[in-house]
Amino acid sequence: MTLNLAGQFRALVMAVAVGLTAAPTAHAADAAIPTTPEAGSFKIGIEPWLGYGQWHVADAKGLFKTNGLSDVQIVNFAEDKDINAALASGQLDAANIATHTAMGMVAAGLPVKIVLLLDVSMTADAIVAGKDVTSIADLKGKQVAFEEGTTSDILLKYALAKNGMSIDDVKAVPMPASDAGGALIAGQVPVAVTYEPYLTVAMAQNKDVKLLFTAGEDPGLISDVLVVRDEVIKSRPGQVLAMIKSWDAALKDYNADTSGGRAIIAKAVGSDVKDLNTAFDGVRYYSLAENKTALTGDFTTKTFADVEAAAKNAKLLQADVTP
Repeated sequence: MTLNLAGQFRALVMAVAVGLTAAPTAHAADAAIPTTPEAGSFKIGIEPWLGYGQWHVADAKGLFKTNGLSDVQIVNFAEDKDINAALASGQLDAANIATHTAMGMVAAGLPVKIVLLLDVSMTADAIVAGKDVTSIADLKGKQVAFEEGTTSDILLKYALAKNGMSIDDVKAVPMPASDAGGALIAGQVPVAVTYEPYLTVAMAQNKDVKLLFTAGEDPGLISDVLVVRDEVIKSRPGQVLAMIKSWDAALKDYNADTSGGRAIIAKAVGSDVKDLNTAFDGVRYYSLAENKTALTGDFTTKTFADVEAAAKNAKLLQADVTP
């Protein structure tokens, strides 16, 4: 079974892009996207990850209302499995999830579409270890804390494969990414896989903790997208367009006042902004214009293939996904 996920991504983003500059058309039926959002609430799922931070900027700066959205509800989750279940059951209109998770949802037949590339993690997703572990080869036979089925799972198995190893060569210790760094600090495990702000917290609490392998080894491998339920795209395309306008406006505001934007995001994820400067530098946010460029560049020709291969290796994806 082959799924044209990248093609869906391209069609939707181009429809949204046109919607910002001209008479827009929807991705499938060429129905006009309203310039005024439909009435009612819009529920979007989110986790405390810096890459989703522009939604917090949009909320704090009133950009949802500026774009005609009167009731955007940002629903917080602590674990991937919970946000995925909420989206699948229709409790959410949209969710911020990893690219490989979106692939898996489409492969499973869930009625969702990617509408925007949000961010790419460089050093903000990583394998961290204490002083006794200095290479991926040193992981052999050791306990590794990570959250199964998530970006941490992808990154760990990718790093192992790059070094001629597999998950069978380590002792997996499944736990939420929010707990993995703490388990390392507490001496419960010698290695953990997690993301910001938990990486910074772990390294601040123990100076021996260091980055062993980061997502920057293959830029785009760990990336995030906004997915929306098909029924919402069909019945409320104006809201979807307004949400993407709000993300784009928030990113422009963030770029104009980065310190202010980082303060908003840090507060939203429960951290002190002073502790997150390096963490923010490890994340690249994507504007709508950059989305359009990505659709004809490496993201759909190379990155999708890399994510697909890593997801298959991690046994998180069975069907083929082609651009």
